[in-house]
Amino acid sequence: MPDVTDADGLTVGQVASRLGVTVRALHHWDEIALARPSLRTAAGYRLYTTGDLERLHRIVVYREIGLGLEAIRAILDDPTVDVPDALRAQRAGVAERIDRLQQLSAGLDRMIDAHERGLVLTAEQQTAIFGPRWDPDWPAQARQRYGDTAQWRHYAERSASRGPEEWRAIADVVVGFERALGDAMEAGVAPGSPEADRLVEWHREIFASYFPLTRQMQVCLGRKCEADPGFAAHYDGIRAGLATWFRQIIDASARAHGIDPDTATWQ
Repeated sequence: MPDVTDADGLTVGQVASRLGVTVRALHHWDEIALARPSLRTAAGYRLYTTGDLERLHRIVVYREIGLGLEAIRAILDDPTVDVPDALRAQRAGVAERIDRLQQLSAGLDRMIDAHERGLVLTAEQQTAIFGPRWDPDWPAQARQRYGDTAQWRHYAERSASRGPEEWRAIADVVVGFERALGDAMEAGVAPGSPEADRLVEWHREIFASYFPLTRQMQVCLGRKCEADPGFAAHYDGIRAGLATWFRQIIDASARAHGIDPDTATWQ
């Protein structure tokens, strides 16, 4: 490269500003022989000519549509490369990325909806799945009460990935559990017995569909099932006295695991 004065070309900084790229990028393209300045000053500074700028413009254009540097080098320097075919391949790749981004956007919408509403289901779908006694306003009410808890976040994250069929399967499991609960009480199963303990474990497994349930938390739920009028009416509607018996088998199981039900807290 001949030695020239600064007036004979553009410096790296000037080119970077003109093309909207970084000086670091220009240095890198020089190092890999993708776009080398044709001139240097007597002090060794790089200078870019008009021809250099034309090549750089093409590099910037191809880079902006997503081509890698080696693909750009092939298009610029390899006469055997079919440029339209290379661009069609790039377009196909872009279309795939757009599709993935659209799926990601839809997933984000569902996650936001789940965190805000609890169930990503219409009111009609909720009633069809959970029965005519279900109130579609319950998830929103639960969010108002528990929306700042870790359990609500777990629940929302699981809810976002579930459609009607998944919720229907969970609802069927819950119905089966409650039927077994009522049958066990009616059959005289004693709290603390192996059969009662299996029901308690089954209850914890079901709740894992919503959020992880510790034994202490389960004790708190057992209390709520007995003390809350709405919950008590639900369980006692299955079998008279079931709400209290359910709380009793949970307490007995907790004691067997070293937990005092009287002092258990939501943790």
